[in-house]
Amino acid sequence: MKRLLKIAASILILIAVICAGGIFYISRGLEEGQNLALNGVDPPSLSDGTYHGIYDGGRWSNEVNVTITNQQISEIEVVKDVRFPKPEVTGELISRVIQEQTTAIDAVSGSTVTCKAYLKSIENALNR
Repeated sequence: MKRLLKIAASILILIAVICAGGIFYISRGLEEGQNLALNGVDPPSLSDGTYHGIYDGGRWSNEVNVTITNQQISEIEVVKDVRFPKPEVTGELISRVIQEQTTAIDAVSGSTVTCKAYLKSIENALNR
């Protein structure tokens, strides 16, 4: 019986360690992402072409290619998605950026950090 209790205690400790590690992984970069400053972009000042941008922020890390045509953002391609992508959020955000021609837009409700991560990689591409 004592042996069984030791095994059960060991299993519980292992589960607790795994849960703590998971919480750490999921929340790593969260505060930084919430406080991420966005500076905007100025497409009319850019030459036509495709620009590559990266944002490195834990599970929100991503890479994009931004195409400028006739001094306007014409396409945004996600090269490397965030760790837990939400295609509907990404699609809506990219549509807004192309429609408004800026990264100074509101985040999609419930996905603020993910949106800011994508907006920052778009800025990083166009502000080089």
